[in-house]
Amino acid sequence: MATENVIDVHGLTKMFGDKRVVDDFSIQVPKGAIYGFLGPNGSGKTTTIRMLCGLLSPDSGGGTALGYDIIAESRAIKMRVGYMTQRFSLYEDMTARENLTFVARLHDLPDVRGVVDAALEEYEMTPRADQLAGQMSGGWKQRLALAAASLHEPQLLLLDEPTAGVDPKARRDFWERIRGRADKGVSVLVSTHYMDEAVQCDYIAFMAYGRKLIDAAAADIAQEVKLNTWRIEGRDLHELYQRLKKTPGVEQVARFGSALHVSGRDKEALDRAVAPLRGQAGFEVVPAKTGLEEAFIYLMGGAEDNFK
Repeated sequence: MATENVIDVHGLTKMFGDKRVVDDFSIQVPKGAIYGFLGPNGSGKTTTIRMLCGLLSPDSGGGTALGYDIIAESRAIKMRVGYMTQRFSLYEDMTARENLTFVARLHDLPDVRGVVDAALEEYEMTPRADQLAGQMSGGWKQRLALAAASLHEPQLLLLDEPTAGVDPKARRDFWERIRGRADKGVSVLVSTHYMDEAVQCDYIAFMAYGRKLIDAAAADIAQEVKLNTWRIEGRDLHELYQRLKKTPGVEQVARFGSALHVSGRDKEALDRAVAPLRGQAGFEVVPAKTGLEEAFIYLMGGAEDNFK
């Protein structure tokens, strides 16, 4: 049976002046999936998300979100989407309860007080209901923003760099809540440049300079890129790093703490390149599973800057 797609867009392009900030972007997002947009700052992630939810019209291309045309029916999409912006966008001089009440009234929700009380309880914010948003830490602001974006029970959540500037525990708690939403059938689009967050996603689209480099199930990214990797541990790796970068068969060398991850698409050539180091005193050389970070670094190496 075919999977229902909540987003199906093709050829989205957006120009700002003479710069093509999003170039021929296409994507299909299955219902109930967490779809990550992974890329550096300025790669076009936010602009793409805004086009997907009808906040920004593409210069060319089109498609649907939640079954509605993203251009002709953008208003219908906005009513059914929860959007959490990169910057905290609620009122800092209002309390948590006041902010949620304001959002509930914007959506014309019935039983505003009951809806707000339920949200405060769900997000464990009842003790902070009367605290000014501006006095909250980054983690609590993030939790309040997610509660506000989810208040009207949207079918699609769009989260733009939602955990920027918060501590690791708050990020982990946030992702548990997002997974809970997805388990209830809510589809989630999230932009991030954190690799450890990308692994939380079911699907990932790598973006750079306005272009989609690849998109696939997170578990299949390494296979799609077709990189093979060896891990080399040891001391004084700087000289080895420089030497391996010039060795035939090695296409990429990345430093991970006290180890080097050495990658290449030609497995036999890569094996020959690292063979002299195997068994050599001072080094531990073992095959490694290619991860998202190695794949992303490799793809970025071939991407062309759209501002040059």
